[in-house]
Amino acid sequence: QVQLVESGGGLVQAGGSLSLSCAASGRTFSRNAMGWFRQAPGKERELVAAVNWSGGSTYYAGSVEGRFTISRDNAKNTVYLQMNSLKPEDTAVYSCAAGLSLGVVVSAQGYVYWGQGTQVTVSS
Repeated sequence: QVQLVESGGGLVQAGGSLSLSCAASGRTFSRNAMGWFRQAPGKERELVAAVNWSGGSTYYAGSVEGRFTISRDNAKNTVYLQMNSLKPEDTAVYSCAAGLSLGVVVSAQGYVYWGQGTQVTVSS
């Protein structure tokens, strides 16, 4: 059974940092694109960051570029999202996802495996 399990969410003050992890099990994702999405209450899900199979190519939403960093450790079957300079508008449930392609995937339709999500709350 394929599972993606996120961890590392929590409550942080504005300007603080959090590091999210997404551990995959059930199969290896070393040849798959990975992404982090978020969804705030009353808003549509949005892609925050994405990475290709090797970690050598990344994509960031404009709202997080320069503050968030996506990375992966294929030996651990894990993808990470380092979030710095957090803002209240970053508050959302963050989910990781795995796509079937090698390259960066920027559309939600390109992802086939999804985690349950972890809550990130940034207080002002």
